[in-house]
Amino acid sequence: MKDNLLNNITPLPFVMSCGSTPFVIAGPCSAESLEQTLETARALKSIGITVFRAGLWKPRTLPGTFEGVGAKGLEWLRLVKHETGMTVATEVATREHVEAAIDAGIDVLWIGARTCTDPFAVQEIADALNGHNEIAVLVKNPVTPDLDLWIGALQRIANAGVTMIGAILRGFSHYGNNYYRNVPEWQVAIELNRRYPHLPIFCDPSHMGGKRNLIAPLSQQAIDMGFDGLFIESHCSPDEALSDKDQQISPQELKNIVNSLIIREKNLSTETLEVLRQHIDACDNELLNILSKRIEVCRMIGTYKKENGMQVVQTNRYDTILQKCLNQADDLGLSREFLKTIMSAIHQESVRQQIEIMNDNAV
Repeated sequence: MKDNLLNNITPLPFVMSCGSTPFVIAGPCSAESLEQTLETARALKSIGITVFRAGLWKPRTLPGTFEGVGAKGLEWLRLVKHETGMTVATEVATREHVEAAIDAGIDVLWIGARTCTDPFAVQEIADALNGHNEIAVLVKNPVTPDLDLWIGALQRIANAGVTMIGAILRGFSHYGNNYYRNVPEWQVAIELNRRYPHLPIFCDPSHMGGKRNLIAPLSQQAIDMGFDGLFIESHCSPDEALSDKDQQISPQELKNIVNSLIIREKNLSTETLEVLRQHIDACDNELLNILSKRIEVCRMIGTYKKENGMQVVQTNRYDTILQKCLNQADDLGLSREFLKTIMSAIHQESVRQQIEIMNDNAV
């Protein structure tokens, strides 16, 4: 088994300490022309960005939209690298993309969310990368919040001998209207970091929010949670961009956002903080005890329902309990969505326990 190779990755050489500002990879969603590519790169270089990203092959949702300039854009990235000295990055989705990017001297490749969802496509990319450990590879999360699928993609790249690997959280697709273009689901990245603490993880607030005004707050949230850097779309003329114009910002706007971000001390520890953490531990123990008692009562109810031929799920009763909790949300300082999630999980476990009682012939 080679899965443990993810625990032996080497640091990304282009990631550096930026002092009071976070590390940022930036560039347009798509390289559209030589002039637009160079103008954006020069502007980003002038504000301190050292890694330039630009999509060449764009897997669009609907046919007929701008799908990138393709391989001819590789020469534009070569010129960016030669003129500015910046590290250059682009997205790949097939073996042919990888081979062309390697031949062009591209420094960093990233695998998009749609591609990450398909193990066959990721394996094809991994096979093309075999023997090329001079290239860094960043893997975006799959479109659905499937951590194992994300880890599997990262492992395939590691198994190909690539040692410079990172992950990008860009949020997860959803059905219907939502505040975000792709829901953050921060806990997925947090769990990835728990399992592989040495794996660099970047946040893509552009795709996550889908709107310019969300880039700053999402970036701050990511920095507060200890992400290693940001992956942001920046265009010299955002309103004229051929793809994702609503989520792209100008280099000057990017500078303003980055300079406004607060970098908090990671290792600061005080006696007061330790006392508060002890309070948290005590509250957690209390919660577990209360949940255990509640489940015990639910099992007693399950026994009663079995003895009296009653069905397990009593929808009206659950609706009443849920509504009562939601009515208390504001007074308790809790969000209604949070309470709804918690009560739903408790209800599901209660139903599972009672079904177990129903199927226990010993009762």
